[in-house]
Amino acid sequence: MNIQEHIITSLPTFDINDAAEKVLAFFHDTTYSHIAILEDGRFLGLFSEIDADGLIKGSSVEGFRYDLQSFFARRDTNWLDVLEVFARNEANLLPVLNEKEEVTGYYCLTDVVAEFIDTPFFTDPGSILVVAKGVKDYSFSEIAQIVESNNAKLFGGFITDTQNDVIQVTLKITANNYNKVVQTFRRYNYHIIFGNSDDEFLEDLKNRSDYLDKYLNV
Repeated sequence: MNIQEHIITSLPTFDINDAAEKVLAFFHDTTYSHIAILEDGRFLGLFSEIDADGLIKGSSVEGFRYDLQSFFARRDTNWLDVLEVFARNEANLLPVLNEKEEVTGYYCLTDVVAEFIDTPFFTDPGSILVVAKGVKDYSFSEIAQIVESNNAKLFGGFITDTQNDVIQVTLKITANNYNKVVQTFRRYNYHIIFGNSDDEFLEDLKNRSDYLDKYLNV
């Protein structure tokens, strides 16, 4: 995946001695969460839109020197690492630095996510399955074995949640033998969180429940 083509070079940077009005105007006219601050032409840190409320007209960014945040990407940073930086810092704009610590442009979260969504994981036909298991008990090798032992193919998978020592994995698999895959996951003590194909096991439970209701109401 080539996200470098999405580096934005049209957005500004500001100097640590710039007037507060310049930064305020930027945040007023955009929806970006951060903007890069330089000192002597080199990256010093990121000023947050949240801190803009504390700017006073007639002052400078210098007063917020110790509140600047320090996160960025390099041109060769992997796209997954770029997404991680966005998520970890709750940002939607990320500066890209060269070896001289100069800002050469920015990544916008929307552009990177759009590139991610355009991958075969999302665009190729198949079924989404979300499973959960204890963090100490699951393994990707086991997950792949379960899928492929049922003559299905695993397009990919990634961890989407971790809570109370339970890990949640989102999978994209071929649609053939989907229900066999689901039943095998259950036999291996995986909890099925979500599936976008008909689950014959749940349908059978529903039918049995409907029958029992009718029987009890006779």
